[in-house]
Amino acid sequence: MNPTGILKEEHQLVLLMLKIMEAVCKKLDLGQAVKTEDLDAIIDFIRGFADKCHHAKEEKLLFPALEKAGMPQNDGPIAVMLREHAMGRGFAKSMEEAIGRMKNGNASAAGTFVEKARGYIQLLRNHIDKEDHVLFMMADQRLNPAAQKELLEGFDRVEREETGEGVHEKYHALLHRMRDTYL
Repeated sequence: MNPTGILKEEHQLVLLMLKIMEAVCKKLDLGQAVKTEDLDAIIDFIRGFADKCHHAKEEKLLFPALEKAGMPQNDGPIAVMLREHAMGRGFAKSMEEAIGRMKNGNASAAGTFVEKARGYIQLLRNHIDKEDHVLFMMADQRLNPAAQKELLEGFDRVEREETGEGVHEKYHALLHRMRDTYL
């Protein structure tokens, strides 16, 4: 599999979490209880998988490879992707803060969580669509076989050294549990 194929597979996991988040938001809108541990798990997935694993591969490896292949980082698709990654981190921070207020009994914090979660969901769905249908196609065209091989080796390094052993399995199990609970 090529590097963009790996990233697209990871997008499928993120999209599943977005569906779970939508279901959680609906429950909260209806005033139904959602375990704060599940809300914490959503933030853990966003930070640990979507950001530390997936976005790290893009920001540390794919985007520099594309820049080396002539695509500017400060303008165009890469700049948009980087800006959207930062926006996603902002939504995650706001969701985490809302969870903290919920744990302290703040009744309006659930509404804030829902608002920020829906913003994140919309952002990420659009972001993934742009990457899958525009940026990754450009990458496949611009990156020669040697650059693609180097990216695959780099992805393995990120998995081993930054993400860590067993992390993918942990998040797969989390997604299955949350899917069975909320979908």
